[in-house]
This record gives sequence, C-alpha cells and structure tokens, in this order.
Amino acid sequence: MSVRPAWEVRENADATRWFDVRLAFTDGAHVDALAVVAGGCVGVEDVRAQPALSLDDLAVLADWLEDSLAEACGAGAGPDPEGCAGPGRRARPVWPHGAEGRWLVAQEYRAAQLDGADPVLAVMCATGHSRRKSLRLIGQARDAGLLAPRRARR
Repeated sequence: MSVRPAWEVRENADATRWFDVRLAFTDGAHVDALAVVAGGCVGVEDVRAQPALSLDDLAVLADWLEDSLAEACGAGAGPDPEGCAGPGRRARPVWPHGAEGRWLVAQEYRAAQLDGADPVLAVMCATGHSRRKSLRLIGQARDAGLLAPRRARR
C-alpha cells in the first residue's frame, strides 16, 4: 500500500487534504483511490479497481484507508511525515532560492519525466507552490539552461 499527498487546501486554521492511495496485491489486482481528510474525517472521492470490487470489499477498503491515512498524517506515534502538516507546522516545505532552487526544480522535473509522471505536478508537490508559481520556477530553470527549451526557435 502506498499513500501520497496529492494537494491541500487551507481555510483559516482548517486544512483539507487529498491523497492518492494505491493498493497492489501479489496476484496483480490493484485498487487506486482518491481520499480526502478534513476535520478528522476520511472520505473517498474516487475508487478504481482491477478487478471490480463488491460492496462488501468497499466497506473493508474504507477501514483500510482510514487506518493508512491516519498513519500517513501522523495520528499515530511519531512525528508528522512530509505532506501532512499539522497545526504549528509550515504547510509549504522549505525550498532554497536562487541557483540551488532552480537546480532542484530541474531535478524534480526530469525525474518525473523519466517516471512518466506529470513534471509540473511533481514540482508543485516538491515546492508546495501553486501551479502558476511552479511554472514560473520551471521557466527560470529553463532560462538558466538547466532544462531544454520549451520550443525550438525558428
């Protein structure tokens, strides 16, 4: 089972967090879900399974998700892992400025491309910035020569 933070929305002191959850079984079956954590409650917004799940399986899935998301958000013992900022913690990870920041953006971008993932989303997750700010950071990395040009000049 893997739980990855997808995005977070803050309103005043409250936070609503979405997570991508993937359950993979040894026989090749898998379940992908989009779960939301808000106000101490867990909700499931989308479930895709191969092969399809029965209603009884969905009830078991909800229990599994609740336990795994509570663990991912630090409800259990130990410190909060990245992506589950609780009260008193910064919602955005510390990201270096200048040349080092541009170099890290380029590394995240290239790693996501190699994995076949969305590189802009990878930069958004790494920096904690919005899509617009992440695109600006990617553009700065391109201008610095750390990434290939977007379009060939004629």
